[in-house]
Amino acid sequence: MNRRHAMLIMAAAAPGAAMAASGTGTGSSEPEKVVGIGGLFFRATDPDALARWYEEHLGIALVPTSLSQQPWHTEAGPTLFAPFPHTTKYFGSSTQMFMVNFRVRELAKMAAQLKAKGIQVDVYPVIDPSGSKFAHLHDPEGNRIELWQPGA
Repeated sequence: MNRRHAMLIMAAAAPGAAMAASGTGTGSSEPEKVVGIGGLFFRATDPDALARWYEEHLGIALVPTSLSQQPWHTEAGPTLFAPFPHTTKYFGSSTQMFMVNFRVRELAKMAAQLKAKGIQVDVYPVIDPSGSKFAHLHDPEGNRIELWQPGA
């Protein structure tokens, strides 16, 4: 399946798809802006195996291949969009150009689940001033992933 086909399937299943398809909007004179992330696309040596790993270990549904399947739905909450300096060491490898930060409800529970499956997870004991908690792990292709439990 190509990316365009997947996006068409996801758009048909998205809330408000009928309104978008009909061309009717809010009628507001406010400038249009993006309202969320519609997908994250990246290269992988074995895309099918990597997608299954994310589904099994992090609960991210596979991209639908038909209208009878549902895409991954995220919960409402904050999303940060933050370019980092090219020299950052925060992503781990200097060749990694991006890092995904996944919001979780209970970081300790998620980390325990992953560790029980033999996945190394580095949970940081220091809670930032907002009360947020963080952990890092790597997917099977070496991409560093951040888990984030937002503070109150």
